[in-house]
Amino acid sequence: MKRSRTLLLSLTATLVAAFGAVAVAMPAFAAGPTATFVKVSDWGSGWEGKYTVTNGGPSTISSWVVAFDLPVGSRVGTFWDASMTSSGQRFTFVNRSWNGTLVPGASASFGFNATGAGVPSNCTLNGVACGGGTTPTTPPTTPPTTTPPPTTGPPVTPPPNSPLPRHFLTGYWHNFDNAAVELRLRDVPGEYDLIAVAFAEATSTPGAVTFGIDPGLAASLGGYTNANFRTDVQTLHSRGKKVILSVGGETGRVAVNDATSATNFSNTVFNLIQEYGFDGVDIDLENGLNPTYMAQALRSLRNRVGANLIITMAPQTIDMQSPTVSYFKLALDIRDILTVVHTQFYNSGSMLGCDQRFAYSQGTVNFMTALACLQLEAGLRPDQVALGLPAGPGAAGGGIVAPALVNQALNCLARGTNCGSFQPPRTYPGIRGAMTWSINWDVATGNNFARTVKPHLATLP
Repeated sequence: MKRSRTLLLSLTATLVAAFGAVAVAMPAFAAGPTATFVKVSDWGSGWEGKYTVTNGGPSTISSWVVAFDLPVGSRVGTFWDASMTSSGQRFTFVNRSWNGTLVPGASASFGFNATGAGVPSNCTLNGVACGGGTTPTTPPTTPPTTTPPPTTGPPVTPPPNSPLPRHFLTGYWHNFDNAAVELRLRDVPGEYDLIAVAFAEATSTPGAVTFGIDPGLAASLGGYTNANFRTDVQTLHSRGKKVILSVGGETGRVAVNDATSATNFSNTVFNLIQEYGFDGVDIDLENGLNPTYMAQALRSLRNRVGANLIITMAPQTIDMQSPTVSYFKLALDIRDILTVVHTQFYNSGSMLGCDQRFAYSQGTVNFMTALACLQLEAGLRPDQVALGLPAGPGAAGGGIVAPALVNQALNCLARGTNCGSFQPPRTYPGIRGAMTWSINWDVATGNNFARTVKPHLATLP
């Protein structure tokens, strides 16, 4: 997110898809490392597979290599939590830097999407038979039609007791002055379900943040105090809205790079939640993010606040191109507690989508759907993915779209209809919704974004 009228453009990125690590208990009968295969889902023309490598031996292993054959006509597309090479129909997966070491009893998983029929055979783990494999799910016997419609992925709903609707609209509220309209928090239009307050500020203590009403904003509003703001948070709560504190922005300098700064971040955000009544935190760092220690900080915060803590992220598009990139890795590392990722699908130029074939241009339905597909196929649940777009002219330097195109992209992802030339491999009815930068810019242009997108969200499955 940006504090100024003109935003910086990110460079074109190259796609490397996906990730996923799941720990499972060690089989009691195992005498050494094993690799177990399951077919997660099958949509006729392709399927998703997962291998779990388990160290059932008495000694720590420092790396693993799983290799297997696929039938002629089958191939691996996207994959995650491992690197892959292939020779003919032999596919070899090697651990990433973060999941190669397995102490006795520990496990790590990697997954992939494949086209064609059949399942892996002749599996080896570190050069010997995988052992302990389960019988793969049998592919359906009914052949697909010549042009099968988009298939729906596994049904996914928001976690139990989610504090937000199934589909919702997020907007950022300015705690600063710029060319947009200044607003008291209580004057946020009713279409917004989740309001992200931009921004918390860094302090001289590494990892620590602080918040208070910006003096320039207070003066523009004729006097607006921290006490007024706290009352406004309560007012929005009485309307059924949620309010979170966004950390970062274009000039944000919050750094969480070690265990001490992670503790400082957790402590200070917790204190601000207690002081102002925030419902959660949004991570919007555009100047560097350490996924290991930010994950530590967010888990600590959630342990203190509880399961209803809202955790959102607003990465730039370039930061969601590879599981080795900080934001993508963080999202996947905390997906058990993550609410939603609002990727900024603007100020991005052209980028590859999940088909790895074309560079899609920002400001198009193809760009929104192909890059959302990348996250959806890489391991985030549909309810953890939302489309982030600017509210109109002045809000971004590029990637501005008519709100009706946002609705079209949501239809494409949720229903497989109204797509552009890019057609997702399946539908995602649980796609969470949309975000805009910002509420203030939207109000400055007649609230067109919220009035167009919010009603449409209610029509999604």
